[in-house]
Amino acid sequence: MSNALLVDLGGSSCRVGLAENGILEPGSRQSYANAEFDSLEDILQTYLKARFADVSQICAGIAGPVKESTAQLTNHAWFVDGPALSRRLGADQTFLMNDLQAQAYALDDLKQTDVTTLIAAQPDPDGPRMTLCLGTGCNIAVAHRRGAHVFVPPSESGHMSLPDAPEFRALYDVVRREVPHLPIESFLSGPGLSRLHSLLTGATRTSSEIVSAKPDTTLDTFARLLGKAAGNLALSHMATGGVYLIGGLARAIAPHLVSHGFLAPFCDRGPYADIMARIPIHVVTDDSAALLGCARYLRQMGV
Repeated sequence: MSNALLVDLGGSSCRVGLAENGILEPGSRQSYANAEFDSLEDILQTYLKARFADVSQICAGIAGPVKESTAQLTNHAWFVDGPALSRRLGADQTFLMNDLQAQAYALDDLKQTDVTTLIAAQPDPDGPRMTLCLGTGCNIAVAHRRGAHVFVPPSESGHMSLPDAPEFRALYDVVRREVPHLPIESFLSGPGLSRLHSLLTGATRTSSEIVSAKPDTTLDTFARLLGKAAGNLALSHMATGGVYLIGGLARAIAPHLVSHGFLAPFCDRGPYADIMARIPIHVVTDDSAALLGCARYLRQMGV
């Protein structure tokens, strides 16, 4: 195996690290704001020049759909061309995946201190595990065990429609004027929380301001919506190994979810309520976990 550049490119920021023989090097993690650069290539060149590093492999988790070694970010204008990135950075190969795939690949490599349990339950140790991101956007990925390996298929579930419920229909009718397909992330994301708060209160606040102020109406509505959406997604994938919330908003809002009504709509699935009640809910507190996932992917590929 060879030296590799690991990348976690989100809609607002990019985290970068180095791996040797498929293991993330301690102290190599660095974070950059996308707004301060013209492209992902600019970020990676800046990082490599500062470290006087050459790499033979690049593995990148991208916050958008990947097709034929290219990816378009969903919530940012950048387009990533894997082969072109290899040529410009002198790498032999570039592997692209969705950033949530990278997060799910990391689950077996996280330290116990990097995971906080919100709701303890009785997981199936061999069951699928679902990561659900609340950040600039929203998406999921599901990790399936395959012997000593992990398999994570791609997903773009943030643009599935929000779950139907009579109590939310008035809100949905307003949002449809802006985003007719009513994606989950229109409310369940950082910008979505701001939108939800504005519709409920008439006030414009950032997601961090809302979490700090702890307005009951907004947090109640957000927690119930998240419970419904997460329950639907967990049941559709039979994520009996657990649900792992990730992302900046997830870490900030997690302490308020249970007290604001998340659990009941998560479990309310008729004859499947008992199955849902046995699914634990965790929060991943390591904001660079996707780099670990990229490293694991390279180890499994044997490159």
